[in-house]
Amino acid sequence: MVRTAVRCLLAVPAVAFAFLAYSYLTLPDVRPLKTSNPTTTAFMELREREARAKGKTPRRVYRWVAYSRISADLKRAVLVAEDDAFWKHEGVDFEQLQESIETDWARGRFSRGGSTITQQLAKNLYLSPSKNPVRKLRELVIARRLEAELKKSRILELYLNVIEWGDGLYGVESAARAYFGKSAAELDPSESALLAAAIINPRVLNPAHPSTGLIRRQQLILRRMGALVPPHESARLGR
Repeated sequence: MVRTAVRCLLAVPAVAFAFLAYSYLTLPDVRPLKTSNPTTTAFMELREREARAKGKTPRRVYRWVAYSRISADLKRAVLVAEDDAFWKHEGVDFEQLQESIETDWARGRFSRGGSTITQQLAKNLYLSPSKNPVRKLRELVIARRLEAELKKSRILELYLNVIEWGDGLYGVESAARAYFGKSAAELDPSESALLAAAIINPRVLNPAHPSTGLIRRQQLILRRMGALVPPHESARLGR
């Protein structure tokens, strides 16, 4: 009985190491993203499966737009709303992550956010919105890989083009045209702040018909936007 228990205890680290090694080796290769734009994402495909499960026809409005053709106001607004430490981290904001873990531990469940823009991009491209720790670990490793291989401007370009901005609506160009009838390049500060404010719950919050809560969030973002400068397309920043 004792020998069996000891063997089981000794096996735990080996099993854990094997699992971590498998997880690491099966992570996606992010290098093609340097020159190629994704045609789909794990999150888009998940939403389409959900729609079919409900007997609905999946909707996907996805228009790619170059980084240079996205309003600087929108870039600033999103950085304020989602990751104001974008310049300081290399994919993972460890202070925010620790705070998130401590909050989850206190609540006894995985619920709090705290993800950087790079982590959100990793999740959107390759993973799922589940809260389990294994998925979170994969997200962290992919985020570090993205930061090691891509410029900050490319990470932000990818993020702004693939994130969900409504039911079946993906990317800032699609959102700008759907909500304001204009291109992403033409967005003004007020519109940009509304779009950024809606990222927190894009299938409920509608920038074209903002709720009181969405307007409050927009005003907070507007007050803080001027302090941030988005990454230049040609600069290799954060290195």
